[in-house]
Amino acid sequence: MPGVKIREGESFEKAFRRFKRLCEKEKIRSEIKKHQRYEKPSEKRQRKLKKSSRFRRKSYTTLI
Repeated sequence: MPGVKIREGESFEKAFRRFKRLCEKEKIRSEIKKHQRYEKPSEKRQRKLKKSSRFRRKSYTTLI
């Protein structure tokens, strides 16, 4: 879990934004979302196939 120390003269809002940025960098929210419910192995395979096809499509269009 990332920790943020509030600097001298820094507002709470700025420190909170830094904390959120650190969480995004460490992909904590995506991990939490992933573990909120059980995903069957077949669903996991389908998700990975869709992700790879999107990646292939995207990389193909950049080559043209």
